[in-house]
Amino acid sequence: MAKIRHIAITAENPAEVAAFYQAAFDMHEVTRNERQVLLSDGYINLTILVPKTEQDADLGPNGLNYSGIHHIGFQVDDLDATSRSLEEAQGKLLTARERVGTPREATGRAESKWAGPDGVVIDISEPGWAV
Repeated sequence: MAKIRHIAITAENPAEVAAFYQAAFDMHEVTRNERQVLLSDGYINLTILVPKTEQDADLGPNGLNYSGIHHIGFQVDDLDATSRSLEEAQGKLLTARERVGTPREATGRAESKWAGPDGVVIDISEPGWAV
């Protein structure tokens, strides 16, 4: 069974938005870089991203400079099987990362981004995301 493990928000100032969620909901910071701040409540991650550009494959239905919920991430048991299910359901593959290691390794990575019929971006990952 797939489990929701992260929600992504785009914002002009990710650090400021992250500080708000940390103060309001006692979330802790997992990591940050120039494009995002990743927070967690221990179960679900909240990723605060800079707005997407035309160069991003996962721009999303709201277009450039959108500030708000951007995509939803599902941790899945089998990336390939879930990808087949998304394909059968008429999902559109946006990007796929090369598999790095095995999903059970701390550095393992298996992830892809899809779009549903409404264009909303769906992120699926076999190992999930750090909490």
